[in-house]
Amino acid sequence: MTITELQERLAIGENLTTEFKQWPVHPDDLAASIVAFANTNGGQLILGVSDDRKLVGLQDTDAVARTVDNVAFNNCEPPITVVQETVASTTQPEIKVLVVNIPKGDQRPYRTNRGVYYIRTTSGRRQASREELLRLFQSSESLYYDETPLTRLSVTDLNLDSFEKYLAESGLAHLVPDTANLLRNWRLVLRDHPTVCGVLLFGDNPQKHLPYAQINAFRFPGTDSSVEPSDAKEIKGKLLDLISQTEQFLKLHLRNPHVIKGFEPEQKPELPEEALREAVVNAVAHRDYTVNGPIRLFVLDDRVEIHTLCKPPNTVDVEAMKVGVHVPRNPYIYARLADAGLVTRAGSGVRRMIRLVREATAKEVGIQIREFELLLTIPRAPGAK
Repeated sequence: MTITELQERLAIGENLTTEFKQWPVHPDDLAASIVAFANTNGGQLILGVSDDRKLVGLQDTDAVARTVDNVAFNNCEPPITVVQETVASTTQPEIKVLVVNIPKGDQRPYRTNRGVYYIRTTSGRRQASREELLRLFQSSESLYYDETPLTRLSVTDLNLDSFEKYLAESGLAHLVPDTANLLRNWRLVLRDHPTVCGVLLFGDNPQKHLPYAQINAFRFPGTDSSVEPSDAKEIKGKLLDLISQTEQFLKLHLRNPHVIKGFEPEQKPELPEEALREAVVNAVAHRDYTVNGPIRLFVLDDRVEIHTLCKPPNTVDVEAMKVGVHVPRNPYIYARLADAGLVTRAGSGVRRMIRLVREATAKEVGIQIREFELLLTIPRAPGAK
């Protein structure tokens, strides 16, 4: 960029492809600007310009350039390659600005290391909406977020022993010799990097890379979730571990009386384990993993609540869910849970859960779609404590 071109940009002001900033800039703000350009049509971030579009320059352009390179690599996911150039004022050569050329990304969508996706607008930048994010995935031929590769990781970040154990327990042990192809075909690995699906199911430490992919479970005394919980647990690990540990938390805090049949007492759980498992598995399988935040599980005296960060995909509403309309948000995660016997590919789980709870409590399961979450309420039988 020449000084003449720069002056023309200053006269026009910021737009879809141009942004001015006065140094210093916080790394989070810098990453957000770079990501926004990469997710849209590319552009130039010009450093050393005041809010009133005056050239104020940079004290050390080399140091600033190193910082920008570091942020583009370490604070943007996947890392973004930028090209930088220095432009000096003709009247005051000591005043130099840095032009950061950011290309339209070929691995869109990009996000900051805080997990936020940004796009450019004519007036600046903003967070991408869910619909815009899906379009970005579609444009990069990666419609589903669970097949997105985590480019900072390699196949060595997957626990292949746990993968082979999964195959054995799922009755698929005969596929073990073809592990490398399975990892690719099942979208656990893409372009030699583990995907979101691969890390969540078989990563050594999924929350290290996806810290919000956990379940926070609480037991509240009484019927008000605004009081202090009597028990709380952050449930972490691989997805199959999340499911089993959550089942244990529910067993701990729900009644499990014994009924005498013949000469032997028989356990009769207050709520059907199959229904509870369906609720937990649905939350894990269908949550929106692009949103930072855990699934929340509340156990109260009169109900169990599961708060899942998502809205049903493709305009599926409550009535559609109750009659069995089935649109997986994370089809590769869902397929692996199906092979493990935790869900059916027929998509009949919600209907079965509703029927089982009704038979056990004579009450209806509540499903509520809120602005940022799906709330599932499972009623407990009267007298449950």
